[in-house]
Amino acid sequence: MKIYLILFLLFALSFNLKAQNNNTNGKITGKVTDAVTKQPVDFATISVFKQGSASPFNGGSTDPKGNFKIDNVAPGDYMLTVDFIGYKQYKIAHVVVLSTNKNLAIGEILLTPLQTQLKEVSVTATGPTVANKIDKLVYSPANDLTSQGGVALDVLQKVPMVSVDINGNVELMGNANIQFLINGKPSTIFGASITDALQAIPASQIKSIEVITNPGAKYDAAGTGGIINIVLKDNNIQGVNGSVNLTAGTRLENGNFNINAKKGKIGVGAFFSGNENITSATPSSGNRTSYSNTRDTVTNLGQNGISNFKRSGYRSGFNINWDITPKDALSASVNFNHFGNNSNGYVNNYQTTYIGGLPADTNSVNHSTSKFNNNSTDWSLFYKKTFSKKDQELDVLYNQSIGHNTNNYTQQQDYTNVIFPSSGSIGSNPGTDKETNIQIDYNQPITEDFSIETGAKATIENINNAVNTQTLDNGVYVPNPFQTYSFTYSRKIYAYYLSATFSLFHNFIDGKAGLRDEYTVSTSDFPNTTIPSYNILAPSFVLSHKIDKTQTIKFSYSYRLERPDYNSLNPFYNISDPHNISTGNPELKPEYGHNFELGYNKSFSNGVNIYVAGFYRYNTNDLQSFTTFYTNLKIGDTTYTNVSLNQRYNIGREVTEGVNLFGSIPAGKFTFRSNMFFADRITSNPGSPQVSGLAYRINLNTSYEFAKTLAAEFFINYRSSQRGIQGTNPAFLFYNFAVRKQVLNKKASIGLTAANPFNRYVNVNSTTYGPNFNQSSLREIPLRSFGISLMYKFGKLEFKKDKEQQDNAAPDEGGGGGGGK
Repeated sequence: MKIYLILFLLFALSFNLKAQNNNTNGKITGKVTDAVTKQPVDFATISVFKQGSASPFNGGSTDPKGNFKIDNVAPGDYMLTVDFIGYKQYKIAHVVVLSTNKNLAIGEILLTPLQTQLKEVSVTATGPTVANKIDKLVYSPANDLTSQGGVALDVLQKVPMVSVDINGNVELMGNANIQFLINGKPSTIFGASITDALQAIPASQIKSIEVITNPGAKYDAAGTGGIINIVLKDNNIQGVNGSVNLTAGTRLENGNFNINAKKGKIGVGAFFSGNENITSATPSSGNRTSYSNTRDTVTNLGQNGISNFKRSGYRSGFNINWDITPKDALSASVNFNHFGNNSNGYVNNYQTTYIGGLPADTNSVNHSTSKFNNNSTDWSLFYKKTFSKKDQELDVLYNQSIGHNTNNYTQQQDYTNVIFPSSGSIGSNPGTDKETNIQIDYNQPITEDFSIETGAKATIENINNAVNTQTLDNGVYVPNPFQTYSFTYSRKIYAYYLSATFSLFHNFIDGKAGLRDEYTVSTSDFPNTTIPSYNILAPSFVLSHKIDKTQTIKFSYSYRLERPDYNSLNPFYNISDPHNISTGNPELKPEYGHNFELGYNKSFSNGVNIYVAGFYRYNTNDLQSFTTFYTNLKIGDTTYTNVSLNQRYNIGREVTEGVNLFGSIPAGKFTFRSNMFFADRITSNPGSPQVSGLAYRINLNTSYEFAKTLAAEFFINYRSSQRGIQGTNPAFLFYNFAVRKQVLNKKASIGLTAANPFNRYVNVNSTTYGPNFNQSSLREIPLRSFGISLMYKFGKLEFKKDKEQQDNAAPDEGGGGGGGK
């Protein structure tokens, strides 16, 4: 409570000081926009100077839509500046407030990103790497050299508040229950396999990654960890342009092609990308000791083997944008996604069972294959209507995603020292995941400082799959009717929300607050499974205060839920290793979470920027994976012995509290960035001891600019181990190097990367334990790789509209890239 009291006193003091200066009613208004992307720039600093003065006497900041208002300005002649990290300062030498008309509307101000070059045939723009906005954090990977030629997971390792483990699992503020979006829309590709989906998106196609830890009422309430929105590159500038990116390496190969064209009111774009993780061999070993319920039988199982793994994917899409009228716009897109992985290998099993102290050995070798594929199609239709009143807007979206998945395995176990017949099985699990979203949103400004937004959404999801199993009988695989069945799952979500954006106490506090209602109806035909309907009222808010032109503090809260995904619900048994089996749980209930966050941002005149966020998260019905050991496990008509069964359950409650630190420091030709995350997670489960585990993640990114066209970068990332409800998750260290040379007036570049060049493997040790077993495992993951990347941009861009705006601009000093209109 101390920190909230300090925050309150800070608000009160600043408000009192502003109130004392409230002796006029004149004001200056305007809007700040990125000159290249045409997107609003929020939290830009507006400063008003008296002529001849070096210090501003008044000022403010822009809201999420780029608008600003400076109150309490007496009639007179002033100088106005606009500043934001990563952009060139914009300056208007004479801003005149008249006594006859004290309300001056400047219009739109276009901020030019630093290092922007306008050539005859190319545009290269570099904005801030990390932008902290009122309701989200935006990471732009344009200068991320070590991710060049990589995939989305490589980029996510650099994003503040995000953590990626060695297996590609992503956490946001320590929570893995994240809602992933592409261009603000859901996709069934994430329901099939988040890790594989992120491996299929090339880093070169990503424009930015938006991290929303406490989403507002307009967003779905799903995802107790928050939302990660992957924004792909597009181009709305007149002309034809495109790019080609190719990467060849010892571990990953990929390539993508983008082309965009716009003439008049019509714009079209298309892309294709493909990648492949070259087959790699992963050695593994493990040991498990298990006990019978009466503790008179002890079994030791030792395993070692090797798995050959390969992953591949490709994406393609087409979009069209039509500006029907100056106030009506229609856009449509269709995307096709494919990704998958396959593996094959063997495991040697050395099992010793002690009954009454007498040992009995059973040795065997298990040969297995596993193959997963996903093919999905996403298409959407979006209509935007604007009105004569500023910021009044109507949006209508129809989005549909259909995913076809297959998950197959084979396994055969042959005994080497005892006369047992070979056992084995073949499993096939084809399925379909179809999701349809219909959404309407409307924003109504009431005053310059207050607007209301409302909307409704319907989400309809249907999952259908079949399980076909064959088992080995006298050397022949025959259909097994006891392990063959179908499964359907239907979920309908109806939502309505109401939210407000406001500025209080003469722009002392900027905020958003809202309430979202979601009603969920789920049905399933799985035997003995009944899923009750439920409703959730999800409030959320964010309050922000600009202490001065360099410091901002904000406090936010959201109430959210995590609905179980496709893989968590699917009751398909994966028996590729008969001693380690996994399956889904159709009876899972949603997880609920309360998220609190207090953030502070400070920027310095020399370009240094820091962001500190403290958070507290409380989840109930916590969704977690849990391993249960069975001496004998019957699946259909087959009994498996000495089995660890992994399945997700709603387990008790979880409290996570911690802090995230981000800093960026330019030092001459060097730029240093670091992100540090520290959190303590406490899990309470009725009937079991409380488990507390401290985890931290530290990374350092250092870049050096040898010349304007030659730069190098080093990145190192360490993630600590963390204690869980059944053991310890592994720690790991990862590092890479990169260099990039730009040629042909920066239209082309060549890059070299090296990942973990001095270590062939990253060793991953983990432990798991339960009431009647404990086990340890070691995986040697081959991450060392070398690669080369080539990029080429082409096309002619027309800036007629921007040029007209600059010609009509008010006189300025220092060049700002545009003016009022």
